[in-house]
Amino acid sequence: MRTDVTFPSAGITLAAHLYTPDSPADGPQAAVVVAHPASGVKEQTAGAYAQRLAEAGFVALAFDAAYQGESGGTPRGTEDPAQRVEDIKNAVSYLTTRPDVDSERIGALGICASGGYVIPAAVTDHRIRAVATASAVDLGLNFRVGPHGDQDPAVLRSMLDAAAAARTAEAAGRPASPLIIRVQGQDAPTDGDRYNYEGWEYYATDRGRHPRQADEFTFPSIDKIVNFDAFHLIDLIAPRPLLMVAGTEAATAWMSEQAIKKANEPSRLHWIEGASHVDLYDRYVPQVTAELVPFFTQHLAAHAPAGSVV
Repeated sequence: MRTDVTFPSAGITLAAHLYTPDSPADGPQAAVVVAHPASGVKEQTAGAYAQRLAEAGFVALAFDAAYQGESGGTPRGTEDPAQRVEDIKNAVSYLTTRPDVDSERIGALGICASGGYVIPAAVTDHRIRAVATASAVDLGLNFRVGPHGDQDPAVLRSMLDAAAAARTAEAAGRPASPLIIRVQGQDAPTDGDRYNYEGWEYYATDRGRHPRQADEFTFPSIDKIVNFDAFHLIDLIAPRPLLMVAGTEAATAWMSEQAIKKANEPSRLHWIEGASHVDLYDRYVPQVTAELVPFFTQHLAAHAPAGSVV
């Protein structure tokens, strides 16, 4: 069952879908916060995973990040990593207030950019007992060096120049032009890059497009993003468990590989054979869920002490 709910995050009201199992439970249940990719909304891949987790017996919360979707906050289209981390923590706080949720059995799943955001959220919030990612991306690293790690440094300098100009324009009372990400009807990329094409296909066609997704970022978001480092404290998640899932054909898989090398046990990187980065948004959701369900079932088991490995 899906219910519309809201909760506060740093003074901003966030809109969420709460998915609950259809079968009645004997008592409070384990729960999972599900955080969406940058520019995404709760009705897309986050909702697909939340629904499947609910079918497996978990309470699952998919929410729109601040400044995006149905959530509050202005200017619209802001992508602020610090706020995104707070959003995840405040989603956990919301779940702790619910009588149908066991506050000692809450996990978190981050997809794409939220795979980067969920790591620092969990590092400092020990209420998150188990952490999982799908197609994890450190968005700051992605902006600094590109999804393949080979971006010309001039691209970053140009983006930061544009962010600085936008801040100057705002100070003078002039509206800054938005940074366009994807627009419905925009021509498909022709550079032959599978990552770019599938990102366009998912967000700009009927494959995954939603009218409330963020097709624009604010330019001042750029310097916030570039300054973000998702995985530098990932070792502090231990002794809580970490599962990272990536496709063998994903352009961004190297980020999960680097992250898991920094993590302490218990941690594991699971490969989905033949899958690309965006494939894990929709086409391989059953295969990823087949890993997530036993992971969360094991590590959010009833009466498991905090930080234990069961």
